[in-house]
Amino acid sequence: MRVESVDAIAVEIPLTRNFGGSTYSVLKRSTVVTRLHTDAGLVSEVYNGDNREHGAEIVRLIREALGPRLRGVDVLAIEQTWDDLFSLSHMSRDRKTLMEAIACVDCALWDVIGKACGLTVCELLGGKPRALPIISIGGYYMPDKTLADIGREMEAYRRAGMAGCKFKVGGLTPEADAERVETARAAAGPDFVLAVDANRGWSVGEAVRFARLIEPLDIRWFEEPCHWHDDAAMMADVRRATRIPVAAGQSEITSQGVRRLLQAGAVDVVNVDASECGGVTEWRRAAALCAATGVEMAHHEESQIARQLMAAAPRGTYVECFADPERDPVWQRMWANRPPIKDGILGVATEPGFGLVLDEGLIRRYRVA
Repeated sequence: MRVESVDAIAVEIPLTRNFGGSTYSVLKRSTVVTRLHTDAGLVSEVYNGDNREHGAEIVRLIREALGPRLRGVDVLAIEQTWDDLFSLSHMSRDRKTLMEAIACVDCALWDVIGKACGLTVCELLGGKPRALPIISIGGYYMPDKTLADIGREMEAYRRAGMAGCKFKVGGLTPEADAERVETARAAAGPDFVLAVDANRGWSVGEAVRFARLIEPLDIRWFEEPCHWHDDAAMMADVRRATRIPVAAGQSEITSQGVRRLLQAGAVDVVNVDASECGGVTEWRRAAALCAATGVEMAHHEESQIARQLMAAAPRGTYVECFADPERDPVWQRMWANRPPIKDGILGVATEPGFGLVLDEGLIRRYRVA
């Protein structure tokens, strides 16, 4: 079975307010839908990415640079194909965008392989489909947001069936953010998973101060605590200074970047994102490194992809979503066959490939390229 053609669609949905963290803003929900056709009549249907304001450029790369290389290749030659696409990165001036484009077509290939074999992507990776705990990303900074509002937010996540929340920090002083986290813990209760994510917002000293303040609150992990320019070394310092596990990986675009974190002793949890690092093929290389070193795996957002990968990871943890409907209309509406959520658990994925059915009307309405 060979690739006949590949195409992509950039989708952008404006949001009602800025869902930003300590170091960034999010004003629209952007993603890329990829459809890969084979000569056997199978068609992939996947979407990748969250805050992709450069979706039109990803679509251009898929159509003009990656598509011609894919035409006629054996869909099962996944490693050879990935290496051929990755060779374009050596002369690219925007490797991150290229890796995101490669991720789109790589995930599409895994999808059609699964459909051809009648297996989920999880099963192709050697795993067994299973239900997974799901947590919401939240705790965003909003104008005039009060501690009482944070409490109500945690209660809303519980009502939505979430097992926990990954809470945004790093935008205030360590003391002010610790007070916010303490409020979240009090409102959510002791059985609610609570992780914190600074999005590279602090220095080592600030991160350690914050970690020591929240250590009594049973925090699942402290994600990306330190500024980007020397984050592996700085996270290793934070990790030595606190009992809270340190997580990172979403900012890495290769498995070699994950290896850098592991070799630095910087992390207890790796949340490398298949949609950022070149797809399932490169993600499984990173997962193998983590398995060999006893490090847990998470996944940055993208539950439509992560539910397959986490179920296959030997030390997989949670899948993530945005339970607030205003933050992620794609998760709420475009993923038409999303499994039900009950008691903090996302239902089992049993359909072949990634098993996604998308709302065509929503795609047509918000298509930008």
